Amino acid sequence: MERLARAESMKLFHRWYCQSCQWRRKLDQTILPWALSGIELGDEVLEVGPGPGSTTDWLRLRSTQVTCVEMDFALARSLSRRMANTNVIVRCADGTAMPFPDGVFSSVVCFTAIHHVPSRILQDRLFTEVFRVLKPGGIFAGTDSMQSLLMRLIHMRDTMVLVDPIALPSRLESAGFSGATVDMGTGRFRFFARRPFQG
Repeated sequence: MERLARAESMKLFHRWYCQSCQWRRKLDQTILPWALSGIELGDEVLEVGPGPGSTTDWLRLRSTQVTCVEMDFALARSLSRRMANTNVIVRCADGTAMPFPDGVFSSVVCFTAIHHVPSRILQDRLFTEVFRVLKPGGIFAGTDSMQSLLMRLIHMRDTMVLVDPIALPSRLESAGFSGATVDMGTGRFRFFARRPFQG
């Protein structure tokens, strides 16, 4: 019972931290500029797994149109209300089966969210869906976390299927992407891949 209570406390801490000023500042000043350095997102950006929308706030100031796909109903509803009358559209949907036609987005981004997809098979399905909804030449970019004691603690009784950054390029290429690259940072990695212009 005590262990369960501790796990629930860590889960609540995780959710609180993802909405905190400290995390937002780290995103704005360090993580997002690093993740998207030198990348042109284009006019139609899709964000997968925005959670409370701290990353969305940063993206919408740098993009013409942002569409968000968030599977958690409460988070999607809250973000949709907060983004009313802006250049952001929020859809409550599963990233592994997105409600969009083929080839509609100039870029797809995903920040510190892939490890919340509960299996490698579903992660690969997400990559295939991202490829499908991208325009030819469109890019897929983002970040995710690496293994650490803190990651294990804050994900107690929560989904955490970490992505092996070494294996990620080949997984993205299996989904159809080209030029997949991964760069290591402190406690996280960034990735980039492109849907080929042909094929």
